[in-house]
Amino acid sequence: MGKQTPMMEQYLKIKADYQDAFLFFRLGDFYEMFNDDAINAARELEITLTKRGGSDGIPMCGVPYHAAENYIKTLIDKGYKVAICEQVEDPKTAKGVVKREVVQLVTPGTVMESNMLKEGENNYIASLSHFQDGSYVIVYNDLSTGENNITVISHGWDAVIHELYNQPIKEIVISSNLPEDLQTKLRDRLHVTLSYQDEITFNAEYRNLAENLNDERLMKAFSRLLNYIQHTQKRSLDHLQPANVIELKHYLSLDMYSKRNLELTETIIKKGKHGSLLWVLDQTVTAMGSRLLKKWLERPLLDKKRIENRLNVVDAFYQRFMERDTLRDTLKSVYDLERLAGRIAFGNVNARDLLQLKQSLEKIPELKATLNQFEERQIQTLSTGLKYPKELIDLLNTSIIDNPPISIKEGSIIRDGYNEVLDTYRDASRNGKRWIAALEKKEKQETDIKSLKIGYNRVFGYYIEITKANIHLIPEGRYERKQTLANAERYITPELKEKEQLIIEAEEKSVELEYNLFIEIREKIKEHIPELQYLAEIVSKIDVLQAFATVSEKNNYRRPYFVENKLNIINGRHPVIEQVMKDGSFVPNNVSLDENKNILLITGPNMSGKSTYMRQLALAVIMGQIGCFVPCDEAELIIFDQIFTRIGAADDLVSGQSTFMVEMLEANHAIANATDRSLILLDEIGRGTSTYDGMALAQAIVEYIHNNIQAKTLFSTHYHELTVLEESLEKLKNIHVRAEEFEGNVVFLHQIQEGAADKSYGIHVAKLANLPEALIERASTILQELESSDKPAPTTEKIESGQLSFFVGETEQVKERNKPIPATEEKAIDELKSLNLFEMTPMEAMNALYRLQKQVKM
Repeated sequence: MGKQTPMMEQYLKIKADYQDAFLFFRLGDFYEMFNDDAINAARELEITLTKRGGSDGIPMCGVPYHAAENYIKTLIDKGYKVAICEQVEDPKTAKGVVKREVVQLVTPGTVMESNMLKEGENNYIASLSHFQDGSYVIVYNDLSTGENNITVISHGWDAVIHELYNQPIKEIVISSNLPEDLQTKLRDRLHVTLSYQDEITFNAEYRNLAENLNDERLMKAFSRLLNYIQHTQKRSLDHLQPANVIELKHYLSLDMYSKRNLELTETIIKKGKHGSLLWVLDQTVTAMGSRLLKKWLERPLLDKKRIENRLNVVDAFYQRFMERDTLRDTLKSVYDLERLAGRIAFGNVNARDLLQLKQSLEKIPELKATLNQFEERQIQTLSTGLKYPKELIDLLNTSIIDNPPISIKEGSIIRDGYNEVLDTYRDASRNGKRWIAALEKKEKQETDIKSLKIGYNRVFGYYIEITKANIHLIPEGRYERKQTLANAERYITPELKEKEQLIIEAEEKSVELEYNLFIEIREKIKEHIPELQYLAEIVSKIDVLQAFATVSEKNNYRRPYFVENKLNIINGRHPVIEQVMKDGSFVPNNVSLDENKNILLITGPNMSGKSTYMRQLALAVIMGQIGCFVPCDEAELIIFDQIFTRIGAADDLVSGQSTFMVEMLEANHAIANATDRSLILLDEIGRGTSTYDGMALAQAIVEYIHNNIQAKTLFSTHYHELTVLEESLEKLKNIHVRAEEFEGNVVFLHQIQEGAADKSYGIHVAKLANLPEALIERASTILQELESSDKPAPTTEKIESGQLSFFVGETEQVKERNKPIPATEEKAIDELKSLNLFEMTPMEAMNALYRLQKQVKM
């Protein structure tokens, strides 16, 4: 590369410190990019790529600085980082190349501009730190609201992935020493931007944020994220809140499989909110409330007292429609206090934002008055927390005009009477303009030139303009020529020049003073940020709880009651499906689980509603444990510590895992982690492999849960042979989804009844899918042939604790032969019996099976 210009040397020196970001390099009215940045930005932003210095020069592209925000958003949405490099000295006074510095590094996890954020969602950046004791510490920060949360994971890497997956994380800050294979797993599983921060020395400036941290691991992990944010943002972080330590044992655990399968916050196929449980429940009217609802959904409670406190408020709101409706109307006028506080601290707030803040705070007395109409202790506590910030509102009322402009650098922001010096400047400016108007009238009269006018522009200042047709009317020596136009001449007088200087000086000083006053006001408001954040917290809770009451009344939900070891739901419904159907045709069903019958083995045809039945139970449990009413006629619920689901078929092609492998991994995750206080939902386990293998696995899993875990379990299957397990497993109960045949067609009644189903009606479902008639007839013939032959039946022999049986019983043909088993086969069987599959990796299990099969075939 040849010798660079001083400007390009400056660019390359700055770029060297920001290799993983696009460098927006300010040149006049544009942000310019060069070399690879230019090539990549031109592709991603679909803008023209040029060259600096002619056809043989370096690649170059740029975007106008006034429109840069939209281009930055595009890059951020695609997971990139953007370093904003500004001119930090006046080009008019600069000696040599204008000094430039990166003033902010915008990353997916640190955006603050409202057009880059989704109102109802948090925008988390997280840090992940690994310690010698094997633990991982995760720190979450939402820079737009100042929220900080910390949690410790002690159960290995899989638990880390499950925890991170369940939060809306856009960026993860890690140590550069984290093993590359783990970094790859983070990228592939979570689809986030990875950033690096090795410095974990705690900055004493943020001592107040760490007051809840008494563990060295937490301090170091928190420091990693704080140092990264400070390094990238390069400005005040006064709105950051003290770190909140989240004890995961206080919340119902939902692994990544369960959150996905239950579609709590987004649907599996469309990856959107519509069709999810969040979509149904979100009757909030503020952005703050919508974000809090999502957080509650992601972390249901385990503490019965806290759950009941929420339910008491919801019940009160439910019973009193008029007061609740008044609350909703008031809340509609409340803007996003959390993010307004963040923008005030960050320095990117404008006068209209402050007006929104004032309008929101003025609604506090109305909210308080409505809450005071309730007698419930929990509602009175909420009312007490709504402190009216009179000092702050008085400041806003006296300082900011009612309809300010967006820009804070062009004046017309501050009220008259707020500042004496500003009033003086304004008076001089206004009087001067009145004097100009009077001068124009006087000159028209004295010269008798009716078209004479006095104008102004930034280059020439004030002038008297007279058309060339009237120049002869000007008294000699009256004016001094200033500018010649095509059809007119412009003049000035010493008197006009003097007034011009006074007016312009007053206007310039007025605009500059207004800007400085606005900055002072913003700094005063910063002192109230903790107060604003606390108000936002209370308002958010009110909004979510009224939303629960609103959706409960609208959809006919009932308050759940929590009991020990017995779950009983009368006429339960699926909250999402009944809303999608809208015609009232959803068939409700009962669910009953207790200490005597804690496993329900569900049989029935495809499309009959087995999966819906299972999901609606899990959703009812989650709704109850976040403090919402439940879609049913009556509900007695157990507080579950964990929910595990294996519902639906899905490949994980990125990780090279088949549908069956995913099924086994999810089943193993449930079996390895569930307790007797957990809820397990397993749908069609074993269908991804051969019939005998699948049936053996399904039976073994049911037996293992029954004998070893004793969790409340719903297990749906098409292996009707498994229904005989009711005879040997005392806590297992058969239920089925009712279906009837009518004139050769199947009618799905979607009703759960006791006992086992007699058939699966798979061919009838194929017929409903309009498969060719000849194909349907052939399938029916084959089915009759298969049903007439002998079928394997599960053994009802009990198994020893901790041992999984994979033997489904001998067929009649084997019994008839009654031949001794060869020694090699007997040895293989003994070895197979000794295997503990749930302590083996999938690859180890496959290798063991291959070796045993080879041994038997010899």
